[in-house]
Amino acid sequence: MEKSDKFRIYPAQKQEILIRKTVGWTRFVFNRYLAKRIETHKSDKQTINYNASYADLTGLKRN
Repeated sequence: MEKSDKFRIYPAQKQEILIRKTVGWTRFVFNRYLAKRIETHKSDKQTINYNASYADLTGLKRN
């Protein structure tokens, strides 16, 4: 059996906006690289490793 704790936060309006933006960008990045991995696996029967994803993400940050 695993023990867990739940916490309720009450962020200010600016903090809530920042949290929502952060979660949105995290979801965007995850879905983008999941789609790339699936596409690469279908076409080449290979997968994209962490280093390739990280390098691409660095390029994405600059744009």
